[in-house]
Amino acid sequence: MKNVTVSVRSLVEFLLRSGDIDNRKDVSGDPDAMQEGLRIHKKIQKSMPAGYRAEVTLKETRDYGDIALTIEGRADGIWEKEEEGQRIVIIDEIKSMYANLDYLNDPKPVHLAQARVYAAIYGPETNLEKIGVQLTYCDIDTEEIKRFRFSYRIDELRQWIGDLAEKYMIWVRMAAEHERARDESIMSLQFPYEYRTGQKELAIDVYRAIKLERNLFINAPTGVGKTLSVLYPSLKAVGEGLASRIFYLTAKTVTAGVATSALALLEQHGLNIRAVHITAKEKACANGDFICNPDACPYAEGHFDRVNDAVFDIITHESIITREVIFDYAEKHKVCPYEFSLDVSNWCDAIIGDYNYAFDPRVRLKRFFEGQSQDDFIFLVDEAHNLASRAGEMYSATIIKEDVLECARMVKGMSKTLTSALTVTNKKMLELKRECDDSYVLYNDVADLAKAMTRLQTELSKLMEKQKFFDTRDDVLEFFFKVKKFNDIYAEMFRGYKIYGKIQSDGSFCVKLLCVNPSDSIQSCLAAARSAVFFSATLLPMPYYKELITGDQDDYAIYAETSFTQDQRLLAAARDVSSRYTRRNAEEYSKIAEYIRRVVSVRKGNYIAFFPSYEFMEHVREFVETYADDGNVECMDVLVQNQKMSEKEREEFLAEFGRERDRSLLGLCVMGGIFSEGIDLTDEKLIGAMIIGTGLPMINTESEIARKYFDEDGKDGFAYAYRFPGMNKVMQAAGRVIRKETDRGVILLLDERFNYSDYRSLFPREWSDCRTVNLSSVGSVVESFWNN
Repeated sequence: MKNVTVSVRSLVEFLLRSGDIDNRKDVSGDPDAMQEGLRIHKKIQKSMPAGYRAEVTLKETRDYGDIALTIEGRADGIWEKEEEGQRIVIIDEIKSMYANLDYLNDPKPVHLAQARVYAAIYGPETNLEKIGVQLTYCDIDTEEIKRFRFSYRIDELRQWIGDLAEKYMIWVRMAAEHERARDESIMSLQFPYEYRTGQKELAIDVYRAIKLERNLFINAPTGVGKTLSVLYPSLKAVGEGLASRIFYLTAKTVTAGVATSALALLEQHGLNIRAVHITAKEKACANGDFICNPDACPYAEGHFDRVNDAVFDIITHESIITREVIFDYAEKHKVCPYEFSLDVSNWCDAIIGDYNYAFDPRVRLKRFFEGQSQDDFIFLVDEAHNLASRAGEMYSATIIKEDVLECARMVKGMSKTLTSALTVTNKKMLELKRECDDSYVLYNDVADLAKAMTRLQTELSKLMEKQKFFDTRDDVLEFFFKVKKFNDIYAEMFRGYKIYGKIQSDGSFCVKLLCVNPSDSIQSCLAAARSAVFFSATLLPMPYYKELITGDQDDYAIYAETSFTQDQRLLAAARDVSSRYTRRNAEEYSKIAEYIRRVVSVRKGNYIAFFPSYEFMEHVREFVETYADDGNVECMDVLVQNQKMSEKEREEFLAEFGRERDRSLLGLCVMGGIFSEGIDLTDEKLIGAMIIGTGLPMINTESEIARKYFDEDGKDGFAYAYRFPGMNKVMQAAGRVIRKETDRGVILLLDERFNYSDYRSLFPREWSDCRTVNLSSVGSVVESFWNN
């Protein structure tokens, strides 16, 4: 018999929710509100007379043949007393909030339903015909209490909960039937292709790590077929009951598309699976304005009245649910596509989405990762070299003094207690600013500021709950979320943090909680996973990524073999040119441009030159365009990446590499930017890349803080803060050239430092054939490669 458990709250919220999406009505997550809510609950419970029992666990199990459904929860209170000589039993449900209770004329339907379920479960134990239900609402601010009391026949409640359970069982049976069909399909599923070199061994290693409940790091060079190599064994593990869901986590939408394509391919070979791609809220908005209330968005109005029908429709008719499919069904049922996709995920075996849906504490999918006892998920983390830096951003928080003053201006006269909290916060920031010199200052702690910020969040929360409409509400709400993030991060800071203050270039003063090493924070998220597989074509050096992602050097690690051969490409490093700051002059820019010209002139085709910065690129561009327009046979078309390109402009830029043309095309791009990773220009679309510089980040406050942090931790601080991240950008840019077995091309590393042991030691093993060239020899070396 299959056992299914659902909480009382989840049951009623799923089946009985109704109404609109309205972000004006709920500003949640206030730490003080939650603590105060718990305090108010206990205070109310203690104030009740004899016969009142607090926090009573209730549950019942219903037998549906092959499925047992357990409904369980905890009632805030059960009150048994005598009234007019009769025994009375009342189920008490307590709700605390920042709200003026004068405007609360009726209990919220979901709250009442929750209490009625408790009454239905407990009713038979009373041996009474009727049972009471009480909704106790309390304004946290004033501690004013308002109660609503109802009386129900127990036999009617039993019928009602039975009907609820039957409605829920429709979904449970559907899920169980799908699970059986899924597992049967996985049992017979074969790998869709003949294995490439090393691919079968890689798949076996992934399965082994999942079975042993271990994390696995994979450096998988382009050509391994890593997406299928990790998905296939993960699906096998799900089919065998080792895991319940796969989370395929990506840094970019394009890699999410690769995952959905891989699942679609496996589906063609017999896989029966349900998967959904969850996109960012701004990309999933059908209205375009990102204003989530019924007055501004027709999809928000009545969303909860229609969403369950929409979910049932899509999951009974679709399997690989892409963004486009979500939009089609959202339009059909007039529901919010983003919220709809989240509800669809409840019924899916594989969830594809950005890192933040698993790792960002403010965005992660709480329905899976909070308040759940499950720890049998599989995390497949694609392009995992991006996770450390992305996690560092997720777990860092900044507050700017001038934003505090601006908020004070916006809410002037609206709340004396909020104005006081803003004044105190500004004062604390001013004290910290006085310690700051012209660069930055590190603080051991900012406890006084954190205390002021916690009070500020509480007062902002009160205002937002009680003032639903005022002109600057959206701006105040945005500031509220900044304050909330700061408080959340401060409350959960693990090791790996530094706190600094800095006067910024515009004169404003900020305090930042900087996450230098996010491994502890990431590890806390991995508690929900049976196994996490981190894979990338550039996950080198492996100890560096282990340190920043899990902090465990004993995690499994493998270096997959590529099916590509060294004779597919020429790899060479120049010994007579550099991008060092001390060498940045017209002579060096001219020499780099001449290197580019000599490579491009050998063979007509498409090339990209990757630069360390936009400024550096512009200096070299002047010389490149001189060559491009000189009328010689080796002249070329030049395409330049702009700093703020729209999605359409990016697509147009890449489309140029697929056009037929009479002469060569040279793209000028920035290393580490949107065109240096995650793009596939196969065949003749790209036949060469010139990489200028070692990719080192510019010297800046946070890199310097990281350098000193890792030095103090006994590591090579310069390598951790500069060299390792820089070389990753170099390897990613170089990886654009050879994308499949029939590709050929040139990779030219334009910096003498690539010949030094500190950098050569970081080369991937397939770069063992890297040649050294100079300006006079590069042309003949490139020509010899193409002739062969």
